Amino acid sequence: MPPDVIRGREWHGRGVSLFAWTNEPDDSRQPPLISEHDGRIVGLNGHLADPADVTRLPDDSVGGCFSAWIARDGELTASTAINRVCPVFYAETPELHVVGSRALLVHLAARPDDRVEHDVLALQTMVRQGFFLSDETPYKGVSALRPSSRLVVRDGVRAITETPLPEAAPTPTSARRKRAAIGELADALLATVAPLRELDEPVNLALTGGRDTRILTALLHAARVPFRVTTNGLDTHPDVIIARRIAARLGVEHTVIAPPQTAAKDAVLVEHPLSRAWETLRTCEGMTSAYESIVSYLPYSGKPTMSGQSGETLRAGSLNLLQTDLSDKALLRRIDNTFRKDEKLFTAEANEHARELARPWRARPNQLEALDHIYIWYKVGRWQASARAGALRRGDPVRPFLDNRVVRAALSLDQGWRLSEEVIYALILRFAPKLRDVPIEGKPWRFAEGMTRPFWRRRLPEHMPTAKTGGGWSWRTSPGPALTDVLREQVLGSLDALAPIVHPDQVRALFADPVVQKPALAWHLYTVSTLLTGLHPGKPPEGLAEIMVSRPDPAR
Repeated sequence: MPPDVIRGREWHGRGVSLFAWTNEPDDSRQPPLISEHDGRIVGLNGHLADPADVTRLPDDSVGGCFSAWIARDGELTASTAINRVCPVFYAETPELHVVGSRALLVHLAARPDDRVEHDVLALQTMVRQGFFLSDETPYKGVSALRPSSRLVVRDGVRAITETPLPEAAPTPTSARRKRAAIGELADALLATVAPLRELDEPVNLALTGGRDTRILTALLHAARVPFRVTTNGLDTHPDVIIARRIAARLGVEHTVIAPPQTAAKDAVLVEHPLSRAWETLRTCEGMTSAYESIVSYLPYSGKPTMSGQSGETLRAGSLNLLQTDLSDKALLRRIDNTFRKDEKLFTAEANEHARELARPWRARPNQLEALDHIYIWYKVGRWQASARAGALRRGDPVRPFLDNRVVRAALSLDQGWRLSEEVIYALILRFAPKLRDVPIEGKPWRFAEGMTRPFWRRRLPEHMPTAKTGGGWSWRTSPGPALTDVLREQVLGSLDALAPIVHPDQVRALFADPVVQKPALAWHLYTVSTLLTGLHPGKPPEGLAEIMVSRPDPAR
């Protein structure tokens, strides 16, 4: 972001210095960037549900989305919340312990020169998945602190302690016990939005016809938080139809934003991949693929916004939601496919590294729990933590599903029970009974499948299948020959840099066709290739022409 929008604070004590920067225009958000409490200097990355809880940090029970930094003479503590979506990175040299929220800054501060040294083997997971499935980073000697962990440096000696993620209790056996268990999660959700009642303007919620935003609509309604909802789409789309019904039931303002109605196009002009990669590397520090669309910079806005991002936490995680077969064999296969995807492409060293990363997860006795926790550790704690850096340049949206207490309460509930969607259905009815019979978009509620009792069938809302609009073409997933040529030239031109983790012949085979058949993998390779060949840090590329990408099926 532009230097003139950044302000900073710093504190210096015996053997310890704490530096903080922000693009927020003032200290209206509490607590401030750095504050003093009982002789401790506290820095906060993110926000607390209750600003008064700053005096309790570090504490696993505090609500909010944050990492905490506490300094005093001779001592520094840094801690992560349960999903580490506000990350902590650390490195050690013979003279210094460096701890920070930006991995590249930690790396450069720890080096004796300004040269960037990459951990090439660690990048094998970036090529496979487009994010990190480990606590590694792209930078030699820099690691990410694990979830619910504390790093303490006292008189030059570092110690790290970790609190395990909660062990889920068995599914309650009675309706009363189910209500009590869900009540704890409901209370945690209500606590995340209670401060929003004091805001000067209503919260804007992006509402669809699906599950996760419906919970938030019901939550804001129950908490008596003023809000309005916005839906993108045509009047005939299920998202719009259902969102309109939800808004009418709850009596809230609803705005529909229709997509631009233009003549059908057979091709689009897109920015050069090198410009896209540079912006992604700059924002996400080599921990998110340029395949992803990262939110670009806009001046910071304090307007309260909300979306259903990471709602899968309440449903046992996205990896479990991909499963139809819940046998141990099938779940182990999902773990293997997550860590060891596209094994033929990779070197023996890279594959062995991936197997070592997967080993502790495969050894877990409860595979549903393993996949649930993998989602929290990596899909949220590494992918989302990195990607959301783009959004934070514009503001800090309210994310109830990322709240420390909410995640802790959700993980305490049986994975199979959450996966059945009975928990989130009960939450919706608890917060807003008026929504009982409003249809759901997509597939039916999971717990309703196979039900034969007519009484229950009558009480459940219908579902509205996802509309097939024919507008699903994307230049990222159908790159065409011109864009493929650009990706191919960069990747094949830097095979020496990639050779420690991928087989050159396999990479050439990937790009053998005029249009690459695995676009996401090609983008991941492209991102890692540009990182290793020094695209960033450095000045943005200039003078690059846009690329014409033709639709593969213009007759549609």
